[in-house]
Amino acid sequence: MDVEIIELAPDRLPAVVELCRRALDLPEDAAEAPAILDALTTRAAADRPVLLVGAVRGAELVGALVGSIGQRDPRLGHVDLVAVAPEERRRGVGRALLAEAERRLAGLGAVELLLAGNPPYYAWPGIDVRYTPAVCAARRLGYRQDRTAWNMTADLSAGSAALRSTEAAERRLTGQGVTVRRAEPADLAALAAFARATFGGTWDGELAGSVGRPGAGAHLAERDGEILGFAAYGSSRPSWFGPMGTAPAAEGSGIGGVLLRRCLRDQAAAGIGAAQIGWVGPVPFYSGSAGARIERVFFLYRKAIGGHPVG
Repeated sequence: MDVEIIELAPDRLPAVVELCRRALDLPEDAAEAPAILDALTTRAAADRPVLLVGAVRGAELVGALVGSIGQRDPRLGHVDLVAVAPEERRRGVGRALLAEAERRLAGLGAVELLLAGNPPYYAWPGIDVRYTPAVCAARRLGYRQDRTAWNMTADLSAGSAALRSTEAAERRLTGQGVTVRRAEPADLAALAAFARATFGGTWDGELAGSVGRPGAGAHLAERDGEILGFAAYGSSRPSWFGPMGTAPAAEGSGIGGVLLRRCLRDQAAAGIGAAQIGWVGPVPFYSGSAGARIERVFFLYRKAIGGHPVG
């Protein structure tokens, strides 16, 4: 192989974006390459170690990989993105990039490497099954599949179920003392505390990437100043919806459907034709509330790279 694997400085990011526009075969991924790279590199680097390496032939960038250390568990390394120029595939470029990621992330203390999203900054839950060469490469390189995840797609065209009115539901909630409104930056601390206390995980970080940020946003429901639920969108990618959560005591109240469709209306107003509901749990809720369908399926992989694998 006549390419060299090197660490890429931040000033090479525009070249990585252009590579991804060509290398990401699914149009919805290629179109959001600038937002994806911004989330996985610039924004993520404020909270966790980030690795950016490239495969170069002379001055030409023919492949790139973004990796990171687990937000919640530093023993886990993540491959967040791999892109190889179409004309360079099946020549060992991807293999070389992954080998370098394994070496460098192990040097940072990782004992396993996951081909899986690293919330709160991620572009995919794992490898979309339609990127079949990547699935084959993962198996060939000794990664084992340990989970499957899926996204749902909500059609945001005029007249779709996702955009049906919430006015009647909001009037009913108002009669119960519940206020539904857009979340403002001043709400972020309370929203993050609610998300941590009620759901755990990294949703507080995803909320920080949604509230008050251009191309993103959130809505909340409250009663007497107490948060009952929230829904957010655009944290890592403009077309992606989530996270959202409703307090256990408010489940079944209709708050979730109202918050969901408020966010989807915002995305439609921004010119987005279809929203991706990422890493979905409650499929029946999204199907019933927004007419969403399962369309993207992802395989998540892991491999021991040093020390003892995480149980």
